[in-house]
Amino acid sequence: MRYLTLLLIFLSGFQLAYAQEPDKTKVPDPNNDLKTVMPQVRTADTTLRRIVDELQRITDSDKQNSNAIQGLLQGREIDNITKYELIRNNIVYASETYYLLNKKIIDLKSRTTTNNLDVFITSLNNPESKELGFSLSDRIVELVEKVVLKGKADKDEKNSKIVESTKSIIASPIFQSFTSLTPPLAIANSVMNFLHSVSVNNKEINQKTLKEFEKELNKYVVYYSALNDANQKFEYGLNFNKDQLNLLHDNLYDHIMFTASALKYQLPQRGNKSIGETLNDFFFDFKKEKVVVFFNDLEVKYTKGKKIDYEALLRENPNLKEVNNQLEDLILQTKRFENLYNEYFTLLDSYYGKVNSSLKIAQDNGLADKNIIDTKQAEFRNLKDEAVKEIQASINIKELYNNTDKIKYRYRIF
Repeated sequence: MRYLTLLLIFLSGFQLAYAQEPDKTKVPDPNNDLKTVMPQVRTADTTLRRIVDELQRITDSDKQNSNAIQGLLQGREIDNITKYELIRNNIVYASETYYLLNKKIIDLKSRTTTNNLDVFITSLNNPESKELGFSLSDRIVELVEKVVLKGKADKDEKNSKIVESTKSIIASPIFQSFTSLTPPLAIANSVMNFLHSVSVNNKEINQKTLKEFEKELNKYVVYYSALNDANQKFEYGLNFNKDQLNLLHDNLYDHIMFTASALKYQLPQRGNKSIGETLNDFFFDFKKEKVVVFFNDLEVKYTKGKKIDYEALLRENPNLKEVNNQLEDLILQTKRFENLYNEYFTLLDSYYGKVNSSLKIAQDNGLADKNIIDTKQAEFRNLKDEAVKEIQASINIKELYNNTDKIKYRYRIF
């Protein structure tokens, strides 16, 4: 088979070569001219058809390219519309977030507790108060009379003077200027120092007597010290919370200045005013409704015919992209406020626990009856719950959540 195949190929090649070789021995036949012309016509027709086919192919290709280009242009236009709408919505919602965050920072910074809760704590701090069924001032005088003077306070002038001097120390206006729970502690300390100095020249007041007096007095000192510790830690926590809020307020102010400058708003003049006052004034102009007007005017400016040229709008206003791409920082600020907001209630819970512990000390040391302590603890719990509800209603953290959730800050525009 292999040889037969080779032979056939050889013969085919020979016949082809013979057919192509012109026969020089033959005389041209005029009748063959028509035969010669006909293949030329077929060849021209074939060429023309090929040209027409090629033109059609080019036309079809151009149409496809044109459609592809139009598709790309349309896609680019849609992309610009999407970018612009994202930027517009983000900045509009951000303007509302600025306003809300400023308002809530000011509110939380102004908080310590509530008036009712402050009155309750102040009454426990007051040496003259009988909220727990006793007055520290009266109890100290009683201890001096019974323990130090052995019930002989009115026996002679010397003893009377000791009692009067003790009362004078307790009533001293110096202690009224002290903060928190220091007045009871300062009074106890001053009375002890006074009695030690008296004992130097009064042999009836010996060290054993003073130790006994100090032991009884310490039952009150321990209670007031626990109460004082609760107040001091709560006050320290509040001050730290306020410092962090002040820092957050500074950062918010800087961020608003960046945005206002990028949007070509007139920057607020702070002068001697606080950040809160400055921003409150600024938000008369820089607010959601006016930011919407700003974008409406911008769209009118770039409208050609009945169509907005979004590409030119974005190209000629790169500041819009800058503002949009910085919104993550604003979201982080709202998260920081959320943390400080929750921290406030953590402080309040801790304070509540410590005050209750101090009241329990008063009960354990026999300073007040259990029924009185139970009543006071219940009163304090109700006041604390009222304070929480009042602050939650005033600040309304959910309002801030709902607004910031609308900002698509993770989508950066380049």
